[in-house]
Amino acid sequence: MKRSEVNAIQVEAKEFLAKHAWNLPPWAYWKPTDWEGRGSEIDEIKECMLGWDVTDFGSGDFLRRGLFLFTLRNGSLTGTSKKQYAEKIMIVKVNQETPMHFHRYKMEDIINRGGGELCIQLYSSTKDEKLSQEDLTVSIDGISRTIKAGTTVRLQVGESICLEQYMYHRFWAENGTSLVGEVSLVNDDTSDNRFLEVVGRFAAIEEDEEPLHLLASDYT
Repeated sequence: MKRSEVNAIQVEAKEFLAKHAWNLPPWAYWKPTDWEGRGSEIDEIKECMLGWDVTDFGSGDFLRRGLFLFTLRNGSLTGTSKKQYAEKIMIVKVNQETPMHFHRYKMEDIINRGGGELCIQLYSSTKDEKLSQEDLTVSIDGISRTIKAGTTVRLQVGESICLEQYMYHRFWAENGTSLVGEVSLVNDDTSDNRFLEVVGRFAAIEEDEEPLHLLASDYT
């Protein structure tokens, strides 16, 4: 992705979040120069990769296969943070796919917080981490439901689903861009994602202009 594309996505995201009265922490709006000269007081932000996250999963086509995320709080599986939980806010566009994957450690609740329908296709994993054709049981707002492999669950605004470990899922929005929340165990996007196909979790950035706001992947 070009940095200019990332910058434009961040501008659009801020407008969409404001429309839905969702406020980011003050440091979210720092410019790159605002990070200069800061010391250990921002260690948690960097260690837990809090902040902006824009990815096209290596597709080269963000609108077809991509996702905007902002990690609001998180712990660390290997670092010093004592937090055992994480929270993200995401923006999912119509027919914009997040590809099929599961997490080995993280259990998560995915919440439709506003906008269009959030569509999530679900499978269990086999022992060799392929798609299982067996039925699976999911919890939707605390109500248990058994569904067939490959079923697409449609979450309306206010609805949520619990995705357990090793539960394959891919998602997209219909009938409008969806504001999506995630509340979970500690999130580690460098090691805990198992994608069904080979994808790039973090976008390779072509620096065609200065960053508007640093991505979490820029911290290193």
